[in-house]
Amino acid sequence: MPNIKSAKKRVKVTTAKTLRNKMYKSSLKTAIRKFKTAVAAGDKSAAAASYTDAVSMVDKAVTKGILHANNAARKKSSFTAMLNSLS
Repeated sequence: MPNIKSAKKRVKVTTAKTLRNKMYKSSLKTAIRKFKTAVAAGDKSAAAASYTDAVSMVDKAVTKGILHANNAARKKSSFTAMLNSLS
């Protein structure tokens, strides 16, 4: 446990940011899971709706520093390929 006041504050701030990042990651994973289940079910309309949701979540994760830009581009590309395979 830190003794210095600024170090104590850093511990509190880091804990809060860790929880926030966990929340964003969890919601991102949920959006991706919904999209993948819609694709697996072969439901094109539900897949298209969840595709836009998943892509926007991935973009938001990049701006918040949760995902690397290249990782996000790879995810979005694979999502697009999955959606196009339904046609």
